Amino acid sequence: MDLRQLEIFAKVAEMGSFSRAAEALHLTQPTVSEHIRALEDELGVRLLDRLGRGTATTRAGQLLLSYASRILALSREARQALEGYQGRMRGELVVGGSTIPGEYLLPSVIGRFREKFPEVSTTLVIGASQAVVDWVADGRVELGVVGARLPQRGLEFHELSPDEEVVVIPAGHPWQGRAQVTLEELAREPLLIRERGSGTRAAFESALERAGVDLGTLRVAGEMGSNQAIKQAVKAGMGVTVLSRIAVEEESRQGLLAYLRVQDLAVTRGFYVVTHRERSRSPVAEAFRLVLEGGSG
Repeated sequence: MDLRQLEIFAKVAEMGSFSRAAEALHLTQPTVSEHIRALEDELGVRLLDRLGRGTATTRAGQLLLSYASRILALSREARQALEGYQGRMRGELVVGGSTIPGEYLLPSVIGRFREKFPEVSTTLVIGASQAVVDWVADGRVELGVVGARLPQRGLEFHELSPDEEVVVIPAGHPWQGRAQVTLEELAREPLLIRERGSGTRAAFESALERAGVDLGTLRVAGEMGSNQAIKQAVKAGMGVTVLSRIAVEEESRQGLLAYLRVQDLAVTRGFYVVTHRERSRSPVAEAFRLVLEGGSG
């Protein structure tokens, strides 16, 4: 195995396609296919199932992918360490973000980081909090920012900033202009919620549990996998929702949505920087963490 073969294999596994991986790597599709074929021949096992125009990793491929991610991350770390030793900060950094920090916090942080270190290429991948935690655990990303402290062996969570969740209603709703509603009033409204694994949902369920209320007793009208989808549904009058306040501030200023609090129900949480306890961070990742946390990195 060589690093180039592992890099190509990881990219095909990530994108689920030889052609898309070839485009991302600036290679021809036959070249990508030949590298995968050589790797499979060397290991004596099929790593990818060819499914029409797409691919899927086999069980052996999934096993190799976990190691390949770590090997490639260590290779990047070694190159960055040598660049840092020579007084330069260059290389690549992949950062994971759950939907709220990924959409509303990290873009500006990446902008500040790029101003400070213009020779570093930064990629932001966004998913549910559980997905980001899994990416950090398996080495796909060196650090992530999530909206919930989720149990995962070997990971560290450092609180970055507090967050508040609010009830979001469409313009013209009877509650508009009020500062708060009761939990009983909320229970009578059709409610749109985020999917399982979302930090937004986890914080809401925890607040309900502290209040002695089960989510199943509310009028859940639907689950959606993104904040944008839920906001569009609320605007269309499909129901109300509970989201991070920072996710609706712009629409609130524009008069498209409004938000208010639930009496005697504090839906608060934190945003957390998550890293792997047993893996050293590359110089680039450490510099990004310092910028993220407001340090001088």
